[in-house]
Amino acid sequence: MPQLTYLEAIRQGIWEEMERDPAVFCIGEDIGIYGGAFKVTDGFIDHFGPERVIDTPIAESAIVGAAFGASLTGLRPVAEFQFMDFIGCAFNQIVNMVAKSHYRWNAPAPLVIRGPSGGNVHGGPFHSQNPEMWFVHSPGLKVVCPATAYDAKGLIKAAIRDNSPVIFFEHKYLYRRIKDEVPAEDYIVPIGKARIAREGCDLSVITYAAMVYTALEAAALLAQEGIELEVVDLRTVSPLDREAIAATVRKTSKVIILHEHARTGGLAGEISAIINEKAFDALDGPIVRITAPDTPVPFSPPQEEFYLPKVSDVVREARKLHAY
Repeated sequence: MPQLTYLEAIRQGIWEEMERDPAVFCIGEDIGIYGGAFKVTDGFIDHFGPERVIDTPIAESAIVGAAFGASLTGLRPVAEFQFMDFIGCAFNQIVNMVAKSHYRWNAPAPLVIRGPSGGNVHGGPFHSQNPEMWFVHSPGLKVVCPATAYDAKGLIKAAIRDNSPVIFFEHKYLYRRIKDEVPAEDYIVPIGKARIAREGCDLSVITYAAMVYTALEAAALLAQEGIELEVVDLRTVSPLDREAIAATVRKTSKVIILHEHARTGGLAGEISAIINEKAFDALDGPIVRITAPDTPVPFSPPQEEFYLPKVSDVVREARKLHAY
């Protein structure tokens, strides 16, 4: 089975869907001749032509408006933003138009909005954000944050085939740093299903995207002390796999929720409420949140290192919770 980087897995997933379905096309900033800011669509325009790989001005609202209109005619656009930080420029189009089309007049909108997010690359406050929660709170949207190359390919293919609009966050720190075995044959990963990244029995760490690797590294260190962490990779943050969340809490009775997004209004608060509703009687300790602080992402490398949740944070909090 071939090994692919996270970036190449996404690239192959989109390419295969464009080969499979002529209704699929790409639209976005510098995706054609330049091949995309991170080269996800490199070579696409030579193979599929400019009618299916459309370069746009740097105007995110216009990109989403054009893609949304195309989706209503039966096409399946894949819209790329150079950085997902600038998705705010298209916020009105996404939450007031795209997200509500099915509710308002039963119109499917098979639209994917994708691009790089996340920190640890010293990109500063405008190129390192995790804006997923802006859209988790908007009914009508699916929000996907894969952590592995296998999942990235399977989920981008599932997103393109879905009749609902999907916002697909690709953690840029993972693009060329991780590799997975990825099947050559066609497959999808279902949207809305979590996975167990590591089995454990003492504590659960619920997380997603790049923080999965932080949790796994901490779990390996703690295993040397006899503390076994179960790591749950959500993969999709809207809709959440509520059953998987409840199941891991019932299994271990202690839970840490870990994410790179800021604390206030972050996913940890929602997951805590789900645990309270579905598995409160299984808890044997307080729910612990490990998140970024409520500040913009620093540009300075030492400050960014302080800002981001670290392996040492997970190890420290897990030891305290295990002893509770």
